[in-house]
Amino acid sequence: MKVSIIGASGFIGSAILQEALNRGHEVTAIVRHPEKITLQNPHLTVKKGDVQSAAEVAGLVKGTAAVISAFNAHDTNTYIKAIHAIIDGTKQAGIKRLLVVSGAGSLEVAPGVQAVDTPEFPEAWKAGALATREAFYVVKQEKELEWTVLSPAATIAPGERTGKFRLGKDQLLTNDKGESTISTADYAVAMIDELEQPQHVRERFTLAY
Repeated sequence: MKVSIIGASGFIGSAILQEALNRGHEVTAIVRHPEKITLQNPHLTVKKGDVQSAAEVAGLVKGTAAVISAFNAHDTNTYIKAIHAIIDGTKQAGIKRLLVVSGAGSLEVAPGVQAVDTPEFPEAWKAGALATREAFYVVKQEKELEWTVLSPAATIAPGERTGKFRLGKDQLLTNDKGESTISTADYAVAMIDELEQPQHVRERFTLAY
């Protein structure tokens, strides 16, 4: 499949890029700093782009079958501007499928209570969590695109690709010790699984061990 990955050099985006290439997909990687991508692969095209412009997004993603956005920003205004441009640019390019990397902060830890709103939520992560939550709300309102949002476990870090994890919807998944973890490699597995065989169209889902 031909797929565009926005933010393909980032923490999660780079794992998604690797997984997509490993499965033989033809990837257009859209990044602010192309020099950060050192992978050599005949199925990889790297493009520099500003994803805060819908017209520019449309030109960058045109000709691919789906867009995966791993765009990240800790500033809510920047994030909201970008997610609107990514949505509009995807539509202008005639692409129906949009998959979005989100955060764990908007997952519920109790009925009606999101993780980011709890007293124990780490202050250092709060700005980013609030930005991704607002972006998720924007995507949720989209009626034309076949969108999917994937929220990680509470802790996501580099680690082994196991291909074994549990899936959920809007509630934070924890194990019997109360831990909520996933590796970036397994997050990427779930994202590319969803790309290949859509199971959560116009839904948000999550995963954890």
